[in-house]
Amino acid sequence: MMLGVMLLFDGGLMAIGNILFLCGITTIIGPKSTFIFFSRKEKLKGTVCFLGGIFLVISKYPILGFIVEIFGFLNLFGDFFPVVFGFLKRLPIIGPILSHPILQKFVPRESRTRV
Repeated sequence: MMLGVMLLFDGGLMAIGNILFLCGITTIIGPKSTFIFFSRKEKLKGTVCFLGGIFLVISKYPILGFIVEIFGFLNLFGDFFPVVFGFLKRLPIIGPILSHPILQKFVPRESRTRV
């Protein structure tokens, strides 16, 4: 149990994961679109927190860095969660589980506005 927690907050593994995450986004949407996404004015707080969390992880503060990264990640990608849950609700096994009345209170509804 303790080994799993130690590996979860291993600074080296977290740094590699962060770098691969950023490289993956850049590969999928392209360098220009990635820069535009992270530098938008409404996403600036999330970008600063996410990159600051990466810096804290690299600086040997993995738990604090992880918390700051999560805050930044939610600010950056929080708009996508309703779309993801809308997709998951259409899947055969997961859909009925997410459509359960108890879980409906916690699962966000899919946004009707399309950009």
